[in-house]
Amino acid sequence: MATAPPLRPPAQPARTPAPERPAAAVPRTRAGARAGSRLWPGPGDRDVLLLYVLTRAGIWATAYGTRWLFAGDRTARDVRPALSSWNQWDAWHYLRIARDGYFPGGAGPGTDGWDNREAFFPGFPLVLRAVHVVVPDWTAAALLVSFVSGAVAVLALARVAGLHLPDSALGRRAVLFFLLSPCAVFLAAGYTEALFLALALPAWLAARRHNWPLAGILACLATGVRVSGLFLAAAIAVHFVTTTDLRRRWRSLPWVALPALPAALYVWFLHAHTGDWMAWHHAQERGWYRNFHAPWEAWQHTWTAAFSHTQSTGYAVVFQAELLAMAVGLLLLGLLLRRRRWPEAVYIGLTLWALGTSYWYTSIPRATLLWWPMWVLLAAWSLRRPWVRSAYLCVVAPVATVLTVTFLSGRWAG
Repeated sequence: MATAPPLRPPAQPARTPAPERPAAAVPRTRAGARAGSRLWPGPGDRDVLLLYVLTRAGIWATAYGTRWLFAGDRTARDVRPALSSWNQWDAWHYLRIARDGYFPGGAGPGTDGWDNREAFFPGFPLVLRAVHVVVPDWTAAALLVSFVSGAVAVLALARVAGLHLPDSALGRRAVLFFLLSPCAVFLAAGYTEALFLALALPAWLAARRHNWPLAGILACLATGVRVSGLFLAAAIAVHFVTTTDLRRRWRSLPWVALPALPAALYVWFLHAHTGDWMAWHHAQERGWYRNFHAPWEAWQHTWTAAFSHTQSTGYAVVFQAELLAMAVGLLLLGLLLRRRRWPEAVYIGLTLWALGTSYWYTSIPRATLLWWPMWVLLAAWSLRRPWVRSAYLCVVAPVATVLTVTFLSGRWAG
């Protein structure tokens, strides 16, 4: 199943791309600090992992039912292969990169039918290729990477929540909201979100412990998976500057700068094969129209696509979701700034800037999975206001089910 061609916008004139406070306002205890900063599994992790396994079982059951209910032919008597539901959209890009490399047979930009695969960082394909040595099926290998990575990510998310409130209920609640979020299916699919979080969240925990070598190494690996690792690195750098004595800890500066290395090496690799220092950015422009536009222009273009009846209904609702996700992101940024949580505000702000300055918004709902401050703040709010949990389960969880079925059936519109 080939990746659907991206939706093209109307023709446009050429452009030149141009100290933290607790979330719940509860004093932290030494025990809570130790629990929040612990990097290895502890006795309280069983509930978190059980919740993770149960939600994975629900998604796999949905995938099974989707194969039977959404066959390509209404008169079909046989269902698609068991793993075919997961071979959707960007998963094909990562599989092809892992299997064939970035420029197979000398193909590249300018070649007929080129899929702009250089827009994807190499971290996930490299891990996928390594796992494929043991797991012969490419799709199964990708699902295994995401499954293991997701388990690490939810444990780390519970630790991050423990930095703000020693009550273990906050960690479990943050993980619950995270796993039932509208785009949670991408954590189970052969996408980069789970692997990125499995590296980024422990990196943030290490930075909070002032373990700068470990934070730098993990953030470096995260950058190899997604460009979002650079935003994480900026947050770690802000945390370093605001919480340490630079005159005494200057030797740690190279560790803080280390996450820039994978991006630099990847740019050099692409230049060596294409002769273009901006090859990654140009692939983003060709495939996903991420050429620079002012934030208000991007909002206007997305609003027009969402509500002016210029797109099919499937694409229109996707653009509506993009607008909603951007509004949520701006609200989150405002809350972080108000609470003077500068490092996390930098991370969210850079993410919103990168996603909000294209021709129109793309993949912002997926990006919410990476906004760990949002899940912690939402969980803390729900502990103070019990109706928040009920409202989330009644409104957001059904949306997650709809989007999961949409993705697994191959009818995802964006």
